[in-house]
Amino acid sequence: MIEVKSLVKIFADGKNAGVKAVDRVSFNVEEGRFYTLLGPSGCGKTTTLRCIAGLEKADEGEIIVAGEKVYSASDRTFVPAYRRPIGMVFQSYAIWPHMTVFENVAFPLRVGKQKVSHDEIRKKVMTAIEQVELGGYEDRMATQLSGGQQQRLALARALVREPKVLLLDEPLSNLDAKLRERMRVELRELQRRLGITTLYVTHDQIEALSMSNVIAVMSAGVTVQEGTPREIYLQPRSKFVAQFIGSTNQISGQVINQASDGTGTVRTDEGEISCGILSDLRTGDKVVVVVRPESIVLHQRKPSHGDNVLEGKIGAAMFLGEYVDCTIELGKNVLETHQPHSLRVRRGDSVWVELPPTDCMALPAEQ
Repeated sequence: MIEVKSLVKIFADGKNAGVKAVDRVSFNVEEGRFYTLLGPSGCGKTTTLRCIAGLEKADEGEIIVAGEKVYSASDRTFVPAYRRPIGMVFQSYAIWPHMTVFENVAFPLRVGKQKVSHDEIRKKVMTAIEQVELGGYEDRMATQLSGGQQQRLALARALVREPKVLLLDEPLSNLDAKLRERMRVELRELQRRLGITTLYVTHDQIEALSMSNVIAVMSAGVTVQEGTPREIYLQPRSKFVAQFIGSTNQISGQVINQASDGTGTVRTDEGEISCGILSDLRTGDKVVVVVRPESIVLHQRKPSHGDNVLEGKIGAAMFLGEYVDCTIELGKNVLETHQPHSLRVRRGDSVWVELPPTDCMALPAEQ
């Protein structure tokens, strides 16, 4: 439904002159899927989205939306934004404050190049309003809506033209934490119900993990990893992804052996650790072993068996209701771990941490 091939965007003027904001980015979004571009500010995700929307003109590559070539550097194709089969919701919503809900949703139809009859406008607008569950609010002024209702209004306006693809640029970032959590669920359910192909841009890892079918993590204008939320979180392929997606512990070491099944052993200051090994690593390479806080098993007595069992002591323990946040001092390393709220430990207590080999991954140290 969306095909992006070797896309390049270079800012030629202004304060970003000469910056390659997007550097040969390629990806495919299948029909009906929720695909997210995730990364920190300045990574190129919004610029990529704007190129797809036609709000920026790329310098190289090709973009195909719903089978239609909307941009190609090779044959100089450039379809203007209003002719692309897309609907877009901006971070600011861009709602007209002096218009009613109905007038806001009808605006794209009234100013569009294609003439639409009065009756057809009303039919399309009311359908879009009902889709986002704003029925009964059509005569209310846009400024009288809550933050969540304004977000749904922006969605209705994007959907009223019956686009093949929905583009969302950080649409929840202006909402408070509780409303943002609720709107994540509502937006995902709306997308599922409509079956509309969606490209979503965000810097929020929780949004990406909870809403997406596929995530592409971006850094410095390139895609560094693409996969399902579970793959991105549990199987990061670089230090950047491991650090950016959630919390992670890192222990430096060196690969001392590898097996054909993608596992191996890393020598660290705390002892040898069995873990997964990326296929492009070699014996002798310097690495960091990453393990998530929730994967660590904490023992108050030395276990009689188990792999990757290391002795340490409690550095701090904070009761956070759902779990106890513990820091464990292991010689030169300090690990963060989330343990059941029933755990009772104090600073300085001796403990043993078990790092399950299946939850540990060795990644290149230099990335």
